[in-house]
Amino acid sequence: MTTVRSLIFTLWLYLSMPLFAVLLSPALLMPHRAAMGVIKLWARFVLFGLRWIAGVKVEVRGLEHRPNGPALIAAKHQGMLDVIAPFAFLDDACFVMKKELMPLPFFGWFAWKTKMIAVDRAAHAKALKDMVRQTRARLAEGRQILIFPEGTRTAPGAPADYKPGVAAIYRDVDAPCWPVATNSGVHWPAHGFKRYPGTVVFEFLPPIPAGLKRAEFMKQLESRIEDASTALLPPRT
Repeated sequence: MTTVRSLIFTLWLYLSMPLFAVLLSPALLMPHRAAMGVIKLWARFVLFGLRWIAGVKVEVRGLEHRPNGPALIAAKHQGMLDVIAPFAFLDDACFVMKKELMPLPFFGWFAWKTKMIAVDRAAHAKALKDMVRQTRARLAEGRQILIFPEGTRTAPGAPADYKPGVAAIYRDVDAPCWPVATNSGVHWPAHGFKRYPGTVVFEFLPPIPAGLKRAEFMKQLESRIEDASTALLPPRT
């Protein structure tokens, strides 16, 4: 049954992309808010199908810690759901993403329109400076910047490898950073098409205050996210 439901949901997901992008493409010619509205509507459509087809519910915890207005958010990254769900519970999410994704049909169109922060990871130091510059600009527009400190998806329970990009942004903007934990990879793994019934949790944690030294900031960020994400995993048998 899980296989059948997962296949149906996969169709729901991948058919929804061109459907929304084509039918609602006039939003690309309208102000930012209209294009972001299309993305938020699509995200809710995906989450609706995820729950009622695949049996996977999404729950957001720690809402008392969720930032309002411009903010730097650093989140655990375990799978594709982490790039979809935040549009449903953040006001104006702006992802730090790989530049290679920008030319993709549908996805790239709206990423470009909504000014996602595209980073050329092959450019190293130049990419870091460009990421910081774009982040400052998006924060000035009142956006919530969402970065995955590990830079790529990590399986639940696997050792973490946090990259320095988030520390560069944190130091430059001199503002708090909101960590977010999740167990999304348990129910929507990074590889394969199967979706496993249960509850995916995205948990906002208390913000890390501005002004910490780089080493202390990275230590706090990793320990908070990893400890909270591990606590969301099912008990080992």
